[in-house]
Amino acid sequence: MKRKNIVTIGGGTGSFMLLSGLKNYPVNISAIVSMADDGGSTGVLRDELGVLPPGDVRQCLIALSNSSDIMRQLMSYRFGGNRLKGHSFGNLLLSALEKIKGNFVDGVEEAAKILQVKGEVIPVTEDQMRLVIKLKNGRMLKGEAHLDHSKEMRRVGVADIYLESKVGANRRAVGRIKKADLIIIGPGDYYGSTLPNLLVKEISDAVRKSRAKVIYVCNLTNKKGQTDGFSLERYISEIEKFIGCDRINFVVFNGKKPRRDFIKRYESQEGKGAVVEFKDRKRSRRYRVIVADLLSSIQGERKDTSVNVHTLIRHDSDKLARVIMTIAEWEDGRSLIKEIL
Repeated sequence: MKRKNIVTIGGGTGSFMLLSGLKNYPVNISAIVSMADDGGSTGVLRDELGVLPPGDVRQCLIALSNSSDIMRQLMSYRFGGNRLKGHSFGNLLLSALEKIKGNFVDGVEEAAKILQVKGEVIPVTEDQMRLVIKLKNGRMLKGEAHLDHSKEMRRVGVADIYLESKVGANRRAVGRIKKADLIIIGPGDYYGSTLPNLLVKEISDAVRKSRAKVIYVCNLTNKKGQTDGFSLERYISEIEKFIGCDRINFVVFNGKKPRRDFIKRYESQEGKGAVVEFKDRKRSRRYRVIVADLLSSIQGERKDTSVNVHTLIRHDSDKLARVIMTIAEWEDGRSLIKEIL
């Protein structure tokens, strides 16, 4: 049987979780990663060295790595002290490889060899990408870092988002989308990881024209000031607005309710409606919604050398990958999901 070509579109922790599960299956994986990050260690390296942002790429490389545990831990290691405080070894390595190879894409390929990566990690663009966030009060904020740190944004909310200047798509990313059997959008930070990829015109054009099945993995939770009260339907309509047409074929949605104490703690930070809901489930839709238990059974705050965990409610990588692979093999309209899950 021909190996499926799977393209993921996203970045950050969401892509880490998805790719960690998919790499255990006999498929060809191409992870397209946002280049909009400009906060923390990544932001400092962008400003001081003029390099492309390594943070989201680093997480995807770690997720797909078949190297030793110590190498994976090394890529996530963050320095203390003064001048290097907050920088991860992996970010520094990727920035150094970009300087050595002369461009970021070749540097990422070298890192993939070092880490024995299954599949490929593809920056969405080789240009400097900068987000502009328009707030509902008309104010403009420049830079993805504001999504995590702006108190004004949390208070008044986001009205729109766009790129400061046009960027060209990585040709390899466009090529992989054209050859894909399956395109997976999300999960992950809506404005910080998902949409920046679709703001690159050639990427949204390629998704729109592709013959692949397009899956949206719905986020588990909403963020105050950004996706307040978003339901499954709202996420779909907003994402398809950026794609430019009704293109999503399948939606993967978590059907298991998180622990009540975790919901309360999350809502204390993000407000009511922080957990994404799927209402009116009996209504007919043009896309298929796959509802399954996708929650990680290891819930709670903990230190993890492989991923930045800042939420109490997150996907289980193996459960998510199993549903994705079921859809990948779904050739007709029969409901096979319940049989497998």
